[in-house]
Amino acid sequence: MTFTKYVQFGKPVLLENVGTELDPSLDPILLQQTFKQSGTLCIRLGDSVLEYSPHFRLYITTKLRNPHYSPELSAKVNLINFMITLEGLFDQLLGISVAIERPDLEEQKNQLIVQGANNQRQLKEIEDKTLAVLSQEGNILEDETGIQVSLFTNLLIWS
Repeated sequence: MTFTKYVQFGKPVLLENVGTELDPSLDPILLQQTFKQSGTLCIRLGDSVLEYSPHFRLYITTKLRNPHYSPELSAKVNLINFMITLEGLFDQLLGISVAIERPDLEEQKNQLIVQGANNQRQLKEIEDKTLAVLSQEGNILEDETGIQVSLFTNLLIWS
């Protein structure tokens, strides 16, 4: 069966081992540029007009480890990275389910993630300041900067 027959009869097609570029003749299919002609859904491929089945699916795979597709191509297709671990996929699906079922919990989770990142950043800054004070020569207890860093650190820990 030829490619055009698959489009007409709504059969799936798999293009394997594609590179980072796709043939421009696939654009009408990727963009789903269909139109009605005499009450029938059609698509123009090259010079010919074909009947188009809404059940038609085009799947494209690549063996490239980290393909970089142009923004134009990325806008035309749905990219799925199957290099994900089972745990990562589970987390993604759980996140999607929660976002649909309980958007308030998803928003709260996102806020906690941002807060955690801010806390990590503050911790890193405090560690850097503390190490800078400790690396100075002389008596640490007499250094005004050391006392301020220590007080600031204690305030953050207790708040």
